[in-house]
Amino acid sequence: MKNIAVLTSGGDSPGMNAAIRSIVRTAYQKNTKVQGIEYGYKGLIENNFIKLSPYNVENIIHIGGTLLKSARSKEFYKKEGRKIAYNNLIKNNIDGLIILGGDGSLTGASVFTDEYNFPVIGIPCTIDNDIYGSDYSIGFATARETIVSAIDKIRDTAFSHDRIFIIEVMGRNSGNLALEAGISGGAEMILIPEINLDIDTVINNISNINKKKKSIIIIYSEGCNYGTAYEFAKTIENKINNSNVRYSILGHIQRGGIPVPSDRILGSILGYKAIEILLKGESKKMVGYKNMDYNIISINDSINNNKSIDKRLYKIAEIISKQ
Repeated sequence: MKNIAVLTSGGDSPGMNAAIRSIVRTAYQKNTKVQGIEYGYKGLIENNFIKLSPYNVENIIHIGGTLLKSARSKEFYKKEGRKIAYNNLIKNNIDGLIILGGDGSLTGASVFTDEYNFPVIGIPCTIDNDIYGSDYSIGFATARETIVSAIDKIRDTAFSHDRIFIIEVMGRNSGNLALEAGISGGAEMILIPEINLDIDTVINNISNINKKKKSIIIIYSEGCNYGTAYEFAKTIENKINNSNVRYSILGHIQRGGIPVPSDRILGSILGYKAIEILLKGESKKMVGYKNMDYNIISINDSINNNKSIDKRLYKIAEIISKQ
């Protein structure tokens, strides 16, 4: 392969730029040129190709977000849109494509390769860490640190006012982010979609903790079925007398910021490996990192399997958080 392209799709995640940098520099070491596609699948349809070189990926490893920008594309859902995308790849003499993104982005890659048999490699990038086949996805570690920093600050005011504080975090239907941030932030309770306790049990647990300590931090994954953080706070107020409840929705602050070293390293590793396997003729594969080693699996296996939480970690959190 003489010319390849790279795009970032879906929600941005810290460490994407480290992966782009690694892709470009590894490719050039192997005499392969790289073009970036701005605005993801939307840019692929709109022919937003730019030349990338080792020079113009200097000084980006420490920057959050994505140099190539990202966007949603309704047109790529349509066969006509994917046809335009394919024609633009051919028009720009592209021999292979690397896609950085989450579940939706990899699903789009799967459909595209099935239709056109075009060489594609995926790299898992999402703060949700819900991609099967990789212990961690790019961006997760930074988001976790952002949440823990917020927990530390909110705990000060929770303690000062004897408050029950609900902190809602991202993750869609995955509790990985809530679980790891909650245990590292010393939360008294972690509520995640995978552990679906009935509301009366949850309220009883909160009440029992509240009898021992007046200030409580509850990490609340956005995929939980107890309503919004506001609605959950109202439920606690209505069911526990004299409860002093507040809530905070961290929102998109979790996606931004300077990537922590582990995300920079992961981006560098996966970017390098993506080039290596693409140039060896692999296609419709995702490159992850599992048990301290590369893990190459089919994109279909990645998107068709659910990544579970570490239930041992949840059990540990239960035991050590309520004392």
